[in-house]
Amino acid sequence: MTLLVLVGTVVGANLLNRTADATDKLLLGVQPAQTEAYRLQAALVNQETGIRGYAISADKRFLTPYTEGKKNEAQSADRLRRLVGDRPDLRADLDAVERQAAQWRLTYAEPLVGSVTPGAPKAVDLRKVERGKEDFDKLRKSWADQNAHLTRVVEDGRAHIAHERTLRNSVLVAMVAAFLLTGLVLAVFVRLLVTRPLERLRTASRRVAGGDFDHVITGAGPADLTAVAVDVEGMRKRIVAELDASHTQQRILTTQAADLDAQAVELRRSNVELEQFAYVASHDLQEPLRKVASFCQLLEKRYYDKLDDRGRQYIDFAVDGAKRMQVLINDLLTFSRVGRLTDDRVPVGLDKTLEKAMMNLAAAVEESGARVERPQEMPEVVGDPTLFTMLWQNLIGNALKFRHPDRAPQVTVTCEPDPDEPGSVQLSVTDNGIGIPGEFADKVFVIFQRLHSRDAYGGTGIGLALCKKIVEHHGGRIWLDTEHTDGTRFRFTLPVATAPDEPGITQEKALT
Repeated sequence: MTLLVLVGTVVGANLLNRTADATDKLLLGVQPAQTEAYRLQAALVNQETGIRGYAISADKRFLTPYTEGKKNEAQSADRLRRLVGDRPDLRADLDAVERQAAQWRLTYAEPLVGSVTPGAPKAVDLRKVERGKEDFDKLRKSWADQNAHLTRVVEDGRAHIAHERTLRNSVLVAMVAAFLLTGLVLAVFVRLLVTRPLERLRTASRRVAGGDFDHVITGAGPADLTAVAVDVEGMRKRIVAELDASHTQQRILTTQAADLDAQAVELRRSNVELEQFAYVASHDLQEPLRKVASFCQLLEKRYYDKLDDRGRQYIDFAVDGAKRMQVLINDLLTFSRVGRLTDDRVPVGLDKTLEKAMMNLAAAVEESGARVERPQEMPEVVGDPTLFTMLWQNLIGNALKFRHPDRAPQVTVTCEPDPDEPGSVQLSVTDNGIGIPGEFADKVFVIFQRLHSRDAYGGTGIGLALCKKIVEHHGGRIWLDTEHTDGTRFRFTLPVATAPDEPGITQEKALT
């Protein structure tokens, strides 16, 4: 198609140039030459008329057409020679006319002018007039030949223009037909080489998209289309591989789900057994421990004076062990019951649960001479009031128990919006006690983990683990603030309760 366009452009431009050249030669060359020939002939006629009038009247005014005619003849001849310079035949006609005109002036006109006396008319010599007429008739015959030649050249030019136009139109029609035929051929080729392979590729792609993932996509046609088919086939292979992997993963997940269901059943069975154990521990184990402690005390009371110091010490060890076993069992029962036996979800005022915890710790506060600072108001949260009371009691009780020996306990409770979790409140319990080293920030929340010996500080090592379980059970988190070094500071977060009539209440509104 590009070659056809280039050839058509060259041929069309050539034909247009040829038609334009033929038209320019006719309009700018031959036809103006014909007009100048008429002007030349008119100038000669004016010369002949002026000579005859001057010969008859001897009036010099009749010489004006003669002299003007000579001037016009020279100008017309000069212009005509420029116009027909490339045509030897027309230039020969002009030379013949000029030669005969000069001969006529030399043999007739000039002698006649010289023989006439201005202002003295005389009889005209008829023989001279006749001879001059014969010479001028020869001149007329020459310009008649010139006119005939010019007319023939004009007709030839018009015929040449018509021929060029016919040739141009024919070639342009042929070019249009060639363009149409080439376009039809190209359409057929596109249909055969591009459209059909593209339709096959589309059909194969739709077949794969419909679920036949094993159908192989083959490429045909142009290189670009083949490359696209190869890429689509590669994509199909990757999809099939991913699908197989997904099916394998699905089978694994199904197996894992079945295992999880079995584990859930086993876990429920284990929980039932754990509840049964808790019941046994709270009833059947408590009674033997009470008997052991009671009879040891009776034994000490009755045979106190008969026992030596070592015997009385053994009895004290037995009584103390029984009591500590009772405390441990009670603490374990309390830890296991968090979120399992009681799961109350009611709005709870943190200030009310803190007040109840302070009432339970009133004796310890009075004995240690502690001073407790607390907010006037705290927001409501949703949860179990008993668990929150237990949370405050353990945190503040630890602050009183692990106090510094050289100063009275100072406990500060704060409450502020949580900057990291909108809709939650961040609380802290800070004391000026002995503190906890930073490397034990995680260990203190592990059950039965103690940083001090039992002789130095009593307890079972379950208090902070219980606090962690209570906070996490209510959707919060608790941690040791290691940046506080002058004592101990525990921080924990809790979601703020939303009022039923104000579902979009913000944390700041809840705090105020």
